[in-house]
Amino acid sequence: MVQAWIPMPDGVRLSATLYMPANAKPDERFSALLEYLPYRKDDAMAARDYPIHTYFAARGYVSARVDIRGFGTSEGVPTDREYSQQEQLDGEQVIAWLASQPWSSGKVGMFGISWGGFNAIQMAMRQPPALRAIIAVDATENLFHDDIHFIDGMMHFDEFELNMDLAPAMTGAPDYTLDEKILAPRFDWTPWSLLYLRHQRDGNFWREPVRPLSGIRIPCFLIGGLLDGYRDSIPRMLQQVRAPVKAIIGPWNHTFPNDAEPGPQIEWRNQAVEWWDHWLKGRHNGAMDGGALSIYMRTWHSPDPHLKDVPGQWRVEPGWPPRGVTDATLYLHDAHVLATEAPKPATHQLRYVPSAGVEAGFWWGELLTDQRPADAFSLVYDSTPLREELTVLGRPHALLRASSTAPLANWFARLSDVAPDGTVTMVTGAGLSGAQRESASDPTDLEPNRIYPLDIEMHLTTWTFPRGHRIRLAISNALWPMIWPTPYAMTTTLQLGGDAGSRLVLPLVPPSVSEPPKFSAPEPMEHRNDTQSAGLPFPGEWRTERNQLTGQTRITWSGKAEETYPWGKETDLEDITYEVEDSHPETCVVHGEAAIIMALKDRTLTWKGHLTLSSDAKSFYYKYVRELERDGKRVREKTWEETVGRDRQ
Repeated sequence: MVQAWIPMPDGVRLSATLYMPANAKPDERFSALLEYLPYRKDDAMAARDYPIHTYFAARGYVSARVDIRGFGTSEGVPTDREYSQQEQLDGEQVIAWLASQPWSSGKVGMFGISWGGFNAIQMAMRQPPALRAIIAVDATENLFHDDIHFIDGMMHFDEFELNMDLAPAMTGAPDYTLDEKILAPRFDWTPWSLLYLRHQRDGNFWREPVRPLSGIRIPCFLIGGLLDGYRDSIPRMLQQVRAPVKAIIGPWNHTFPNDAEPGPQIEWRNQAVEWWDHWLKGRHNGAMDGGALSIYMRTWHSPDPHLKDVPGQWRVEPGWPPRGVTDATLYLHDAHVLATEAPKPATHQLRYVPSAGVEAGFWWGELLTDQRPADAFSLVYDSTPLREELTVLGRPHALLRASSTAPLANWFARLSDVAPDGTVTMVTGAGLSGAQRESASDPTDLEPNRIYPLDIEMHLTTWTFPRGHRIRLAISNALWPMIWPTPYAMTTTLQLGGDAGSRLVLPLVPPSVSEPPKFSAPEPMEHRNDTQSAGLPFPGEWRTERNQLTGQTRITWSGKAEETYPWGKETDLEDITYEVEDSHPETCVVHGEAAIIMALKDRTLTWKGHLTLSSDAKSFYYKYVRELERDGKRVREKTWEETVGRDRQ
């Protein structure tokens, strides 16, 4: 490993770790691979980075890990938001620097998971000359609808935002200096959760960091998971990117495929090297042979949050949409059944229960428990037991005709598999804000009791419903704590009947006619011997408390992670409490507590973040306090407190 400084035009230097090939000849040239993140490379992410970058270096690449400006050991003030203009301008400079080094072939690839996948896509949109190919894992280009601040366009808060409001306040390893010139710009940096609260609708703020997918001119290798919240970007990119696209979608959550829970796990790094060899070294190695998309076709399993391996098999498709896909329409009937024939006119009403939906998880993925408790607060429609198995591949639609007694309402559709014993396994789902029924950038109130057509496009899924099972569609107006409750008591109504009545549309595919892809099992991971990690904050521990008499519900989440370095030990603690009262949906509250404890040889530094976010019918009330302690004594504190109007959220 070689530590390097990459100069920016304004004099700021970005900190880079270069993983160099061993035994390089003096005149040998290497392509560079870039991972570009705000997460601290020299401490918090050191253990994770090592087996990825050393793997690439051992196979003839200079693999570069760079801290974004103002984070970790890079110089400068933190960027004012995720995926900022400054971050992207700096990224272009980093790519140009890598391409100009004496050891460089002049060709650069970019890769990463989550944030690193997001900015790899965004840099591909910007077309820096030396960038020749990317790999994006668990990423998206749609920042308002797909990212975790406003899931499906509706307000969301979770442990990521709590962490990102605190971690950038830290100075760099291993000294963690308290020099005011370095500490103050980071510590006084405005929490991003406040910034996003000020932008509650789609528009220029969310669209400025991205450009059209059709503008990408370099090859893209995409890896996603059917339990990951960002998976919908892959069909879009398969359809819209005008350069070669290869994609693998497994049954995974937000993780690399070689370390995925649930599995089955596969090795992705060898796939990456094959990709880089093809596009950066010009080797004709079969990297683009076969279909553009390899996707895992899930078959039924019982609802089990601890499932080790998802049953199913791999399938190859030449592109998107899948071959032979046909839409099957099932209408919602008055008897709460799904059937192929159009029903007679009828109406079904649902009283809004703001605390409903806990069992549906924290984003549109995850392994979940039985959905019957959530279904109890929903309008539920079941098919008859299937006479033959049906296989879904794509994005189902719930096409509803609905009305509300309130000017603001959300609708959520969940597709599930009902086994003969009655257990309910969720397959996929999605939500839609009634205010955003026509435009996410120009939301408007609902006219009470007016019937509106709503198209809830569910998130990408695969599933085979076995013979004898039933297909279930559940419709609700709350999915808490995933989505912040709307503020008005109300009753919503579904209109049934006729060919244009409320209905479910399933994308069905025939059996595959292609050989399934063959993936390697995970290879042994090379680990650092000077850095160790124990646990991750997510998924953490959940606890739900309901008071049936008062209608009050409290959910608590807590997570802990530990890292050991040559200079000390880091402990990360996070706790979030969500509170809602069914009779007062306007007064939802979230309390968040985060601490990063750095126990060094000569002192202990503790960064703390305290968040309270509450609401009434008109406003959100935000308060965030950031603290720094040395050996238990406070040395710095800053508070942000603001009232922000509810913008139809």
